[in-house]
Amino acid sequence: MSAVPQTASGPVDVLTFGETMLAAQLPGPLSVGAPARTTIAGAESNVAIGLARLGHRAAWAGLVGDDEPGRLILRTLRGEGVDTTHAGIRPEAHTGGMLRERRVADLVRVHYWRRHSAASLLTSADLAPALAAGARALHLTGITCALGPGPLEAVREAAAHAHAHGRTVVLDVNHRGHLWPAAEAGRALLPLLPHVTVLIASDDELPVATHALADRPEEEAVDALLEAGVREVVVKRGGEGAAFRDRDGSRYALPALRVPVRDTVGAGDAFCAGYLSGLLDGLPPDERLARANTLGAFAVASDGDWEGLPRRDELSLLAAAPGTAIR
Repeated sequence: MSAVPQTASGPVDVLTFGETMLAAQLPGPLSVGAPARTTIAGAESNVAIGLARLGHRAAWAGLVGDDEPGRLILRTLRGEGVDTTHAGIRPEAHTGGMLRERRVADLVRVHYWRRHSAASLLTSADLAPALAAGARALHLTGITCALGPGPLEAVREAAAHAHAHGRTVVLDVNHRGHLWPAAEAGRALLPLLPHVTVLIASDDELPVATHALADRPEEEAVDALLEAGVREVVVKRGGEGAAFRDRDGSRYALPALRVPVRDTVGAGDAFCAGYLSGLLDGLPPDERLARANTLGAFAVASDGDWEGLPRRDELSLLAAAPGTAIR
């Protein structure tokens, strides 16, 4: 594996890794030849960019191919302030790709080209330098676990390492049915739970996270996760907002912000970035949820996975009246 030249300066706030892809975004159906805009996309790098825009030091330690899409990914991440010191290049494999077409209204269809990509070759050895460098928090997703045996083992070892060193471990279940069935995902994620500090899941992902409780109510599913060792469970409820529970018995629920919906892809990643930001800033749970909901609202009201995410001084923008011109 070739290393990416960039100098780090001490531990970062958040370390994350996974697959970031070349993304072609179409404003209409592919079948009619809609023009495409090229960018990058990936759950973990979306979170890293969201954190970097809020002033946190975020590092991404994924793999890309020795190709133009890989170079675009690294250049974009560095341009957004994400530390890529421990990212790597695999010349023998290609960078993954995805195509997003706006099929009708705000309904989006996504196609992927991930098989045998550089990211699928990730191993624990690739991550060792990034883990050794240290980070206040480790952000993981179920997507990386689904890329193959190597990435799954890398996630498990990273979670165990971070937990053993007293780091905060955040797991976003982020289940993708086209990558693996829910039952297989549940079995794979189960060994992670004792190492997880914060588990984030949408309400329809709780059956995946709890595996054996597929037909149980949300309350029982959250109980099971807390009993398995998770310290905090955050449930995303889409347009209905989000909820929080922890092992101490605290619970909060906040409604979502009402904004015009342009593009829902990436909203969950934005939510995670907002929650992590609040955690790093030492905010109480209800304020973490509020920041998470705010970033989620920025995402759904903007085009693209991460392009519309706010800087710290823009967090209050959505409080302005519709149609406001800030001069």
